[in-house]
Amino acid sequence: MALQPGTPAPDISLSAHSGDIRLSNLRGKVVVVGFHPASFTGG
Repeated sequence: MALQPGTPAPDISLSAHSGDIRLSNLRGKVVVVGFHPASFTGG
């Protein structure tokens, strides 16, 4: 899903080592989200 510059990102929830993170809880802060589908998959 590509977003145009200035378009708010949809609310997503991610599991992290420190617990679940919800994008809506970070509104107003600078956030960079990176996806690495091959990380920790062994190949």
